[in-house]
Amino acid sequence: MLVAVGIAALAGSACSNAPDCTTEVLTKKAQDMTAALQEAITKDPAKAADLTAKVQAVTAKYQGATTADEACKAYDELTAAIKA
Repeated sequence: MLVAVGIAALAGSACSNAPDCTTEVLTKKAQDMTAALQEAITKDPAKAADLTAKVQAVTAKYQGATTADEACKAYDELTAAIKA
């Protein structure tokens, strides 16, 4: 769950003026990603370490993100990695 907090910080630092990725969209993506992470860990706790590694890789990729669009892309990639 600490990883989810790190991603939330990413979204908070991103500019919310982008037309395609509003604050509301970011909030929804964050909720969806967190729910997917919780579901995956609950379903198979043994995969927690693997999921954490995947999430950290995507987080590192977008660590310097400064726009809402980049934050939305990060959430999309995170959710996809968790569900994969």
